[in-house]
Amino acid sequence: MNICFHILSQIGGRASNQDTTGALLNEGFGCFLVCDGVAGSPGGEQAAAIACNTLLSEVDRHTALTPQQTVDAVAATEQAIREAQLRDPKLKQMSTTLAALFIDRLRLRAWWIHAGDSRVYLFRRGAVHSVTRDHSLVQQFRDAGYENTGINSHLLYNVLGAQGAHTHDYSPALPLEDGDAFLLCSDGFWSNLTPEEMALALRMVNSPQEWLALMQKAIDRGEKNDNLSAVAVWCGSPQETTLLLTPTDSARFLTPRTE
Repeated sequence: MNICFHILSQIGGRASNQDTTGALLNEGFGCFLVCDGVAGSPGGEQAAAIACNTLLSEVDRHTALTPQQTVDAVAATEQAIREAQLRDPKLKQMSTTLAALFIDRLRLRAWWIHAGDSRVYLFRRGAVHSVTRDHSLVQQFRDAGYENTGINSHLLYNVLGAQGAHTHDYSPALPLEDGDAFLLCSDGFWSNLTPEEMALALRMVNSPQEWLALMQKAIDRGEKNDNLSAVAVWCGSPQETTLLLTPTDSARFLTPRTE
């Protein structure tokens, strides 16, 4: 199955870009990453870079990839962050989110790992099929049925490098379908778009590059207060399995919102 991808990362409204993205694609497997360094303490940018570089290096040692190998790779990645924390006391609290997608090209299956509020979306047949659940206080309140208005959306309880033991979320391996499209993104990206808008944009384009560009255009209509990064991954031919849009649909997506 053919696999293609595209990466977008912008500084947005911040003084620096603490997001790091990465990708590795060979004949046996693919690995795609978005890491968002946690603000509020020094070293978020460094933690994101360490996580991305270490995880890619760990999986690159293999000719084929299994879910257990990726679990081990994430453990090694977190250990690398902790070792860097010990080397420099100023960075002892640095941490990062992680959204990582793995594709086994030999067995035609995919799985993902995430920590924090960077997300992995799967679009199948042009619609949102699944999305990761944020490790945030806002999400905990929402799940419990409590009002979450006014809660700091950046308060996370599960990230790489955080103190204490945390269990990250590991999806089961999922058989791929021709036309599956994945979107990995930081909160600065997904907070500006609904899943329905992402799916709508997918049905208007012919490549992952065009998909990200169209969503970026929609994001640019509003105020960008954060770094925004995304990796779009297409398996097979999503443009041949989604529905055609009418001009009305296109206009609805591209017309600026009115509050």
